[in-house]
Amino acid sequence: MDDVSFLEEYGDNIAVAFATLLVAFVIAFLVDRAFQRRARRLTEAVSSGRISREADTRIRFVRRLVYALILLVGVALALTQFAGVNRIAASLLASGVVAAAIVGFAARQTLANFVAGVMLAITQPLRVGDWVSIEDHYGVVEDVRLNHTVMRTAGDHLVLIPNEKLASTVLKNDTLAVDVVGLDVAIWIPPGADSQRALELLRDESGADVSVAEALPTGIRLAVGGGPVAPDERPAREADLRARCLARLHDAGLLEGFGPENRT
Repeated sequence: MDDVSFLEEYGDNIAVAFATLLVAFVIAFLVDRAFQRRARRLTEAVSSGRISREADTRIRFVRRLVYALILLVGVALALTQFAGVNRIAASLLASGVVAAAIVGFAARQTLANFVAGVMLAITQPLRVGDWVSIEDHYGVVEDVRLNHTVMRTAGDHLVLIPNEKLASTVLKNDTLAVDVVGLDVAIWIPPGADSQRALELLRDESGADVSVAEALPTGIRLAVGGGPVAPDERPAREADLRARCLARLHDAGLLEGFGPENRT
């Protein structure tokens, strides 16, 4: 079949399919813009305390979900303009189990991230604006998207975390219930050190509660509290508290017997 005969046979179908795709993109763009304007108003409302972070997070997720669904429907309608596609679809339906297995295996990771994103939007273990710890990362949640979550660290680095990983790992949310966080610093002293003396010194230095959190043959871990402080100040304040506690213990001779690598 040459180009002329192909255009004569399928020209109308191609035009209708293109128009359908164009309409789908326009509708998706307009709906997305409407959601963006709504999101900006929600962001202002969140900052003024008039609406919850839960609602803001759900609006963002629904916005992207609606956008993807509109494009998916548009593509499906465009493909129905071609008879060959209908025949292929009928064949796939006839062998639906095999097709579903192939598609499911190929898109397992994407589907898992999407399903995990839906669960995160419903259960809300973290919300936009929350300060969370995920493995070695600590920062504020900037966005919860269909496949991944965007977090900005205190050092202004963006971290993209797959939603499936979020749903299956240990997550610490410092601002799920309150907007301030307490300091929590671990200080190790040698096993033969005077732990009671160390507790007294650290309580005096921090002005907060200090307790023996763990005792091992290699050392004793003391938990030093502090705060509350704003979440974005936590890393710097904990670093300062840790340095002051170590200096106080060092001056009192309670770190003798530790090498430099064991003092933090």
